[in-house]
Amino acid sequence: MKKICVLGLGYIGLPTAAILADNEQQVIGVDTNNELIIKLKNKEVFIEEIQLRNMIRRVIGNKNLQFSSTPEKSDVFIIAVPTPIKATKNCDLDYVIQAVKSILSVITEGNLIIIESTIPPGTCENVVKPLIENSGFIIGKNIFLAYCPERVIPGNIMNEIIENDRIVGGYTPECAWAASEIYRSFVSGSILITDTRIAEMVKLVENTFRDVNIALANEIMIICNRLKINVLDVIRLANKHPRVCIHQPGPGVGGHCLAVDPYFIIEKAADLTKIIAASRKVNNSMPDYILKKVKELMSRVKKAKIAVWGITYKGNVGDTRESPAIIIINLLIKEDFEVAVYDPYVSFENMENDRDNTVKDADLILILSDHSEFQDLDYKDIVKDMRTPIIFDTRNIIINTEKYSSSSGLETVIYNLGNIYESENPDNYIDME
Repeated sequence: MKKICVLGLGYIGLPTAAILADNEQQVIGVDTNNELIIKLKNKEVFIEEIQLRNMIRRVIGNKNLQFSSTPEKSDVFIIAVPTPIKATKNCDLDYVIQAVKSILSVITEGNLIIIESTIPPGTCENVVKPLIENSGFIIGKNIFLAYCPERVIPGNIMNEIIENDRIVGGYTPECAWAASEIYRSFVSGSILITDTRIAEMVKLVENTFRDVNIALANEIMIICNRLKINVLDVIRLANKHPRVCIHQPGPGVGGHCLAVDPYFIIEKAADLTKIIAASRKVNNSMPDYILKKVKELMSRVKKAKIAVWGITYKGNVGDTRESPAIIIINLLIKEDFEVAVYDPYVSFENMENDRDNTVKDADLILILSDHSEFQDLDYKDIVKDMRTPIIFDTRNIIINTEKYSSSSGLETVIYNLGNIYESENPDNYIDME
């Protein structure tokens, strides 16, 4: 049994602390947010993961997990603090630096320090290592340093922390071996050993690959709309090829990883990252593209009311980090649309708690998150209270596209990113005052 100090109790740090404690390690969870520490001590968990809540209650109950606002002497220190992006699109390492500095007074010979926060290549070597060695230690000899990035998705964090293969990058082979022993205590997937620089780059490349692929899908979608071709059919059929796997287009890319990590590569080689930078531009442009299509749909409607469904960046979670939906909502408000917002997972400024209230007298339902709730609805009842029964499903989750009539007698029109080009000539509804 080891004593492990986990610094940063967010989407990664808290589940990691809980799983370690559930595997009979003595864990101290540390965060500078005192309000969060109080809530966690009372077994209040902000992350929407049922398994996590149950595990937290269990490991607090058996005293394997405790919480504090300051680090304590331990065998292992895991740093999982945020690395936000600056206005300059560079990585903000302040939280990582502060976390490392906070443990310098309690680390001793033989300790292992693991960074899990997403960082640019070379950070462990050029930033973290000097901080530790300036305190009198030698990495790889009397103290150990490793970089081990997370590989999880909100909504399934607990399973993925355990089941996914893990990259363990050590500053030296001895560092890698020490860190691998920690992950072998709870990971059922493979432990893949490398050095810190490769591990740092692997994390960024994994998410950049997905960002670039989504940008390709979005760009193809825009082209297909101009050519009046259903892009969803194109992608579905193209993906029948054994070596083709195009992602789905959408209203933009969100989350802390896909919308942020590519910039950490760009900052290291701005002159070489042409495809990566172009992909970021494409995905960042999608909220404006969605706004353009909404304006086309509402071009013959006076004082239109938009019912926006979903503000999270992905379905069935309460995570709004870097969500394009929030950008789209602000763009709609700036264009003087009346906007009513609903999301079953989160609260938002001026947000409706009642989904049906957003639809009353609305002219458009704009679906921005692929929550299961929106997929399973009986839209025949939903559209009855709309003034203009138009639905724009930017997530392509509505399966039944049967046409219904609203109280105004107009026929429902359901658009998605495959058929939205038809909105350029909307002849199926009358001018609304």
